[in-house]
Amino acid sequence: MAKYIAHIDVMPLKALLDPQGKAVTGSMKNLGLPEIENVRIGKHITLEIDAASKDAAHAKVDEACKKLLCNQIMEGYEIKLEEA
Repeated sequence: MAKYIAHIDVMPLKALLDPQGKAVTGSMKNLGLPEIENVRIGKHITLEIDAASKDAAHAKVDEACKKLLCNQIMEGYEIKLEEA
């Protein structure tokens, strides 16, 4: 068994409105930063997992994303794994 650290980025799907990102984009103009636009806001999750291989770790993290960490109707996710 090896220990892996997973870094998961969960973001709203591009086809859907991101109200939080839109509000921040509007605030950029008020702050004198009009060149910043199309802000998208998501979440970053890290976790540790014990697994026999990197592929097995990825499969388990993917399962966790699908079952709990990500609402696939509204969000997409990307997983990056590294050995701890």
